[in-house]
Amino acid sequence: MSIPLESKSQLSERELLERIALARAMSRKDAFLLQMLIFVPICLTLDWFHAAPIVVFITAGLSIIPLAAWIANFTEAIATVIGPSFGGLLNATFGNATELVVSIVALRAGLVDVVKASLAGSIITNLLVGLGISFFLHGLRFRQPDIELSPNRANVSRLNAGSLNLAVIFLLTPAAIQFTSRTLDVEIQHNRLSYVGSGLLLVFYLLMLLFSMKTHRHMFELAEDPEPESYGSQARGENYRLWPNVGLLLGTTIVLVFVSEVLVDSLQESVSVLGLTSLFMGVVIIPLFGAAVEYITCGICALKNKVDLAVSVAMGSSLQIAMFVAPVLVLAGWLMEQPMNLVFNTFSVLGVGIAVVMTNSVSTDGRHNWLEGVLLLMTYALLGTAFYLHP
Repeated sequence: MSIPLESKSQLSERELLERIALARAMSRKDAFLLQMLIFVPICLTLDWFHAAPIVVFITAGLSIIPLAAWIANFTEAIATVIGPSFGGLLNATFGNATELVVSIVALRAGLVDVVKASLAGSIITNLLVGLGISFFLHGLRFRQPDIELSPNRANVSRLNAGSLNLAVIFLLTPAAIQFTSRTLDVEIQHNRLSYVGSGLLLVFYLLMLLFSMKTHRHMFELAEDPEPESYGSQARGENYRLWPNVGLLLGTTIVLVFVSEVLVDSLQESVSVLGLTSLFMGVVIIPLFGAAVEYITCGICALKNKVDLAVSVAMGSSLQIAMFVAPVLVLAGWLMEQPMNLVFNTFSVLGVGIAVVMTNSVSTDGRHNWLEGVLLLMTYALLGTAFYLHP
């Protein structure tokens, strides 16, 4: 029995209803994030009066959540105005601006190990928590036997899997040199390898942008869809203006710098008070503050049957950290005379490798279900416990 095709008017009406529903969900999220901005003056005031470091650290971390969301919103608004080509480049450059700003502040303070741990933790958390939440919520909401991605998205997933494997290779190679070399100048060799590796990663990242925005743009049509915030704005009929959003983006970034200073200053004493290690704080706690909005976005996309977009947000953010943020921080460390390189903690590299293997095992076939979401979340729970117990 043949199924009648929907008319264009019916399809447009359905899409409009979906966007209106999504707009309501995102407006509630924006209202909540707007209320969370109260933590910004609170954390700055507490720091000014030298309150307990643990209280300052928690309020600073909570302040980063709404600031990260508004930076993403303003970046998306600017990208909408300047067009898809430059807008895509802007999103690819500033998509993880929060992690970059916090890491540069910590790097300037000499917390190199914390910076490396937070980079590894961001990759692990985006892959396991972001994708895990997406698959789990979508599977429970729609109860489909399997979520099957479009052919283009399946191809993109395989490409992302290969790119993640490349990132793991770049992290494993310095560790392999460390284990197999007994020379005294091994640190010099690590730095040289890191500079070369950072240059290669940046070149590959630029080629990825060329591939996705120019030569094979048709494959990334869904991935280039705006994030849900812009869907809500379009459904409400809002129009973006360029320069007000540029000013708001710069202002929010400046505030983020001050809040990051407070977070970094209170970090060391908070580690002692809580009895935690710097490795655990960097891998688990800081990435949760910086990317909480992304996980909310992934969950909303999944509940609105936009799992393709959720996959793009989670995997794209991980790739950007590995291919862009980490190399930039290595070069920034060289300019600031801080010993930043690609020699990460061995257990952190193992955690990244496990996250990539598990992600690739459930994403390359283009079919997902809620149990695979549980699988990813269980993997993160085990890794988080391991990092907590790691001496």
